[in-house]
Amino acid sequence: MDIIISPAKKMVTDRDSLAPRSTPQFLPQTRHLLQVLRAMSPQALQKLWGCNDAIARLNVQRLEDMELEGNLTPAILSYQGIQYQYMAPGVLESQALDYLQDHLRILSGFYGVLRPFDGVTPYRLEMQAKLAVDGTKNLYEFWGSRLAETLAAEDGWVLNLASKEYSRAVSPHLSRDIELVTCRFGIWKNDKLVERGTQCKMARGEMVRWLAQHQITRREDLPAFSGLGYHFDPQHSTPTELIFYTEGDPK
Repeated sequence: MDIIISPAKKMVTDRDSLAPRSTPQFLPQTRHLLQVLRAMSPQALQKLWGCNDAIARLNVQRLEDMELEGNLTPAILSYQGIQYQYMAPGVLESQALDYLQDHLRILSGFYGVLRPFDGVTPYRLEMQAKLAVDGTKNLYEFWGSRLAETLAAEDGWVLNLASKEYSRAVSPHLSRDIELVTCRFGIWKNDKLVERGTQCKMARGEMVRWLAQHQITRREDLPAFSGLGYHFDPQHSTPTELIFYTEGDPK
């Protein structure tokens, strides 16, 4: 089983907590993307990133100083979004961290696919960015089927805890032998499952932590998840789409 999740925009450098264990497998492609980005003007980069002046200045400087093979942080500690806060990797025991290294895969516009302890450096490049590279019109085309093939190379099935922006970089290319099981988190309103961005990120991070702590590898164990007050909904779930709902705001 592989678990796919999205990255986070906010990243930090942490060389003190835990050391990287591995190297990103698509480092040659990342080097090429870095060359493409460095060739762009600050104005073009800010448009690509869709950010304010302060964030643009920070990330232009990051590009100028970027090292891909030194002074790195494990990916799972570098990303600082809500999902990663609820995953709380800094307080997980070694057995849970080993589980994540074996099963968790972080999708990235810049790095492609990352294992939790792959060494990374802070960057800004969302998967949906319209960056033309080598005749491709965006990063979905640039990465093509490569990301899915890394998942297909490992046995079993894929648990999708990624956003649509990132899961669509994988789902069209998965082998027919690999089944994608997606978890959705929301509140039922007027017979419709309402999914809120922040709450979904919280639930995904909480589920990843639960999976690691309980060493879950069987899909029949997934309905037992009850973090943040969520309940499995067997009536509306299917074998490939599991619905979890809460009565109010997640606790």
